[in-house]
Amino acid sequence: MAHAQSKTVELLAPKTTLTPCILDDDPEQLQALRALVSSMGYDAIPTADPEEALQLVRVGRCRMVLADMHMPGMDGYEFLDRALRSDPGVHVIVMTAEYTLESALEAIRRGATDFLPKPVDRIRLKRTLDEAAALYDQRRRVKALEEQLLRDLEFHGIVGKSPAMLEVFDFARKVARHYTNVLLIGPTGTGKELVARAIHQISPVSQQRLAVCNCSAMVDSLLESQLFGHMRGSFTGATDTRPGLFEYANGGTVFLDEVGETSLPMQAKLLRVIQNREIQRVGSPQVLQVNVRLIAATNRDLRAEVLAGRFREDLFYRLSSIQIRIPSLAERLEDIPLLVQFFLKKYNDAYGKNIAGLTRRAQTVLLQHGWAGNVRELENVISSASITAMGDFIDLGDLPEHLQRRGPRGGGEEQDWRPLSLEEVRKVHIQRVLDMCQGNRLRCAQILGIGRTSLYRYLKRDAAAASAPPPQHVYVGSGRATVGR
Repeated sequence: MAHAQSKTVELLAPKTTLTPCILDDDPEQLQALRALVSSMGYDAIPTADPEEALQLVRVGRCRMVLADMHMPGMDGYEFLDRALRSDPGVHVIVMTAEYTLESALEAIRRGATDFLPKPVDRIRLKRTLDEAAALYDQRRRVKALEEQLLRDLEFHGIVGKSPAMLEVFDFARKVARHYTNVLLIGPTGTGKELVARAIHQISPVSQQRLAVCNCSAMVDSLLESQLFGHMRGSFTGATDTRPGLFEYANGGTVFLDEVGETSLPMQAKLLRVIQNREIQRVGSPQVLQVNVRLIAATNRDLRAEVLAGRFREDLFYRLSSIQIRIPSLAERLEDIPLLVQFFLKKYNDAYGKNIAGLTRRAQTVLLQHGWAGNVRELENVISSASITAMGDFIDLGDLPEHLQRRGPRGGGEEQDWRPLSLEEVRKVHIQRVLDMCQGNRLRCAQILGIGRTSLYRYLKRDAAAASAPPPQHVYVGSGRATVGR
């Protein structure tokens, strides 16, 4: 008996989470439906006003509406469209005394949960309500699990569950206790500064200061003053003596963002700090000793910069004794749902919103986008969409215009599609991956799953084919042969 009672409670549990709204302009029908729905274990809200029902949907009071098809001022189709615009996750059951197969299919195409003929069949209505309640309860449990997963997978302000990011987290933990210099490499917007902050936070000097400097934002004279400090009167505008970031963070960590943008003279000064732990303020002959850990970051291929003579080889080897590569967002698309949830929480708090998530079509667009700006671009998209979204879900219309216009990945190229040989497909694919890796051939070979030597051989063959003259053709006719290109 006790087992039977617990089973009954379990079956009724989802119903308490779903409050239906009954919309009908006939008072008798309204009360009859309310009594019927209440007998099934649901506490329904009756109304004869479509605008009131829409308001209940907008504020999240009702996630299910039983709407009559024919109402004065607004028919069931219009109500369905407006309700789904307010909340794409709402369940709308349309009811009518004039049931036809065509009208039922039209309602389902527009997004209705079901289309019921009047008088409403009790068994069918109960099944529809129970299924919707179970689905709603399932979504709530999934959301709770996702929130727990987000907490478990957050690494000092960085989130990711892809193998590439888990490898970054694991390596950062290992090197944080022992490093003196670390080089972070990866495209712009991947979160290199966040990784640098995480390394500092779990290092033995976490209680000391972390100084951050964007090397690409300043000319050499200002950068030198920013890093090393200056004496009063050492240059125009130097009205007082100021310490630089190396002094400010003495005993802690200095993060040099975009170190690949520095000039060769500045690189020589940085090399002296790394080798001798010495600095000189601008305009001062005094040599000061500093003890700092150095984290540098770049979106350039520093090996190629060394070969081109734009970056000092000795500084490169000093910086890259420990190297961590931060993958682009295109390499970890499985992290997008987790990142979206993280940014939604952040901007819900910032803007006073309560956005639950994205509609399926909005999620599809995000997963098909190329994300040239990486995680920073995704954050900007979620931030702007959180401002414009009026309902509980971000829909396609809330996304930036360039994402709304974008079709499936490669959609623009399909218009120019033409049959290619396997050799041509290989050539195009290698070039695309190489562009994605910003010319880094080692990383390109890793993604393609081939050896670096094989990649060089393919590139050399393609380059030779591109520079070769077009083949000569021999035309035979009228008893003589001619040669043409």
